[in-house]
Amino acid sequence: MWLEKFDKQPLLSVNRRDLLKLSGSAIAGLALSGISTQASAQEKSSSAAVTPTKDKPIRINFNENALGMSPKAQDAARSAVAKGNRYAKAEIDQLHQKIATDYQLDKKSLLLTAGSSEGIRAAIEACAAPNTQFVIPELTYGDGELFANIAQMNVVKVPMKKDWSFDVEGLKTAVSSYSGPSIVYLVNPNNPTATITPADLLEPWINSKPANTMFIVDEAYAEFVNDPRFRSVTALIQQGADNIILLKTFSKIYAMAGMRVGYAVAAPAVISKMAERVAGEKLNYCGVCAALVSMDDKPFIAYSKKSIDVSRQMMTDVLKELKIDYLPSEGNFIFHHLSVPLEEYKKHMAEEHILIGRAFPPADSWCRVSLGTPQEMLVVVETMRNMRAKGWL
Repeated sequence: MWLEKFDKQPLLSVNRRDLLKLSGSAIAGLALSGISTQASAQEKSSSAAVTPTKDKPIRINFNENALGMSPKAQDAARSAVAKGNRYAKAEIDQLHQKIATDYQLDKKSLLLTAGSSEGIRAAIEACAAPNTQFVIPELTYGDGELFANIAQMNVVKVPMKKDWSFDVEGLKTAVSSYSGPSIVYLVNPNNPTATITPADLLEPWINSKPANTMFIVDEAYAEFVNDPRFRSVTALIQQGADNIILLKTFSKIYAMAGMRVGYAVAAPAVISKMAERVAGEKLNYCGVCAALVSMDDKPFIAYSKKSIDVSRQMMTDVLKELKIDYLPSEGNFIFHHLSVPLEEYKKHMAEEHILIGRAFPPADSWCRVSLGTPQEMLVVVETMRNMRAKGWL
């Protein structure tokens, strides 16, 4: 059987011709091979042919995980509804302890947040002394700049390099040339580019402990990374670094974007300051219960990553076929170049009931496309071929 042959080879070695030979059920099997029987309902859904409509478009515009939550996590969330009249105090404490244990850190080094956005805000407010500058790459996730502006900080944007990678030397200069305190906000892998900044470029800078500088490192997409040059800053925190705040979320690999569960990891003194800027660890009961179960559902995590790997290959193969430049993706989305105006391309895709990403200045001629399920990506890549034939791509 072709699928059995597939499971014995590296995921990224499968070519487009083989992928396009697959039936819907076989594509679902690609990702679901080895998953527990509790995934059967999701497998049936994933194997169904996708026909986007106005009411049910293919949504590849918000970096959501189209796979959906683990079936076990869905069951846990549904069960939690019946307890929704109570506070999830015991379950929140369990989640806090479980994550701290995973990171091999004391509970005082962890703060639960309502998604990563609350963590970004709390981190900025906790570290914003008078005259603090907020240093970011010019093209990155916007919530950092949003909350820095609300805090009335001076936002310093460092231009990207020609390949849209972070100019680490430029970021260093922005910090070293300033006499006051700095917050450096780094998203790794970055959004919207989906690229990583190698640890060998970041770790020496962080370890040098530039004076009055706090690094906020957002690793929302880290679980999707294949590039060995990436390393989480977790190890630095475990080694006692007190100039890093690591931000994480259950939104991406766990497919819990709407449940709003995230957390921050840092030195206890830093976490204590952040805790003063949130409304306590008062999270949604359903989200907490789903997160607890998701952490233990290792087959689903593997399934989620495998599905993204397959979808990413399908997308990069069609981009190569159409000779469209794109950046190497280490997330659940891809940033590719356009030879037509983005708004026109978005309009044509929307007419086919496919929703794609917005503009990300200054990369005005580039498009961010999230990775749907492999079944959805079959529709997307074929639509892209048709649009090329019409001169719309």
